[in-house]
Amino acid sequence: MSDAFQSPRGTLDWLPGPMRARRRVVERAREIFERAGYREVATPVFEDTGLFLRTSGEGSEVVQKEMYSFQDKGERSLSLRPELTAPLMRAYLGHGMGKLPQPVRVWTVGACYRYNAVQRGRLREFHQFDAEAIGSVDPASDAELIALQAAWYGSLGIEGLELELNSVGDAPDRAPYTALLVEYLDRHLGELSEDVRRQRDTNPLRAFDTKDERSAAIMADAPKISDHLSDDAREHFQAVQELLTARGVAFRLEPTLVRGLDYYTRTAWEFKWPQLGAQSTIGGGGRYDGLAEAIGGPPTPGVGFGAGLERLLLALGEAAEADDARADVFFAILHAPARPRLLAQLDEARAQGLSGEADLAGRGAKGQFRQADRSGARLTVVVGEDEWSRGAAAIRDMTTGEQVEVPLDGLVPALAERIAR
Repeated sequence: MSDAFQSPRGTLDWLPGPMRARRRVVERAREIFERAGYREVATPVFEDTGLFLRTSGEGSEVVQKEMYSFQDKGERSLSLRPELTAPLMRAYLGHGMGKLPQPVRVWTVGACYRYNAVQRGRLREFHQFDAEAIGSVDPASDAELIALQAAWYGSLGIEGLELELNSVGDAPDRAPYTALLVEYLDRHLGELSEDVRRQRDTNPLRAFDTKDERSAAIMADAPKISDHLSDDAREHFQAVQELLTARGVAFRLEPTLVRGLDYYTRTAWEFKWPQLGAQSTIGGGGRYDGLAEAIGGPPTPGVGFGAGLERLLLALGEAAEADDARADVFFAILHAPARPRLLAQLDEARAQGLSGEADLAGRGAKGQFRQADRSGARLTVVVGEDEWSRGAAAIRDMTTGEQVEVPLDGLVPALAERIAR
């Protein structure tokens, strides 16, 4: 096949089956989160590059290696968004949403872009579902988001998920802890991978994210930030745990779970599905009480999570491919003069809420019946020359094989009545 017909490396063409599965996943999330007061918003696919420089930091791997940035015709630097949280906070601040009742609960879904090594569950164009509660320091906001995320996954039937939970403390906790961590890294510098050594100078907490087995074993014995929390941060984290336990949400404390960016505070969590291997995280979140200030806004607390849809569909496996696009009815029109009237009646059936298809490729009788089978339709309407001459149509039940004849004038009501059974 010509390269011209291939999607770019690291991207996917979403064909009908997977697209229906993705829509079901998002629709389930919409139902769950909107019942809890979250409202849908959307932000641009590209943003001012400075937004991510200020929030991720010029030395971060996202900015240095992974962002797709370009200059527009006005010589402004723009970037395809690598994540959704910073754009949502930018929109919150830019539209004066701090004047609304707090917290402002929002959700969004969209494409993000990062130039990284392509592997199973990791693409350069990926899609995220994101939910945020901005404007409250209450630990109930953290617990609500985690519980709703768990309810979403549970409603999809994903089994074997593990929830990891930690606290990364407040900004004042970070400096003395980071000094301890750097001291530990320096004692083991010769044993650590090049990536971890680089993180020592740019973002030491990211050293815990290493995929290098030897480095990970060393980091397992490193000082943990959960042992260096302020009283307020410890009380906040304890409250989150109690609120989750009361809801029956199981979790495991993971002291090596961190968020490397400075604006993250307190609660951090990840949902993992171990069967995915190295890319086992299907959704993670945290509190980011320093994000608004990093953008240049007033102090504004917030908490939220992002969930990759591609990884989520991998976790769903064959269940994600289940095709629920069955038509209610297929019209097999075997007599050409009947076509205009029957297609008009098909439109009428659709207008009344039925899903229906008809042959639009000039197939003969055999081809139309084969197409009816492929459509998965529950009923097939058959109108040949004999039925047409009697002003009638045959309705065939594709499960039982039972067939009845009804007047053309009463065809649509008869179909509706049978589908409703």
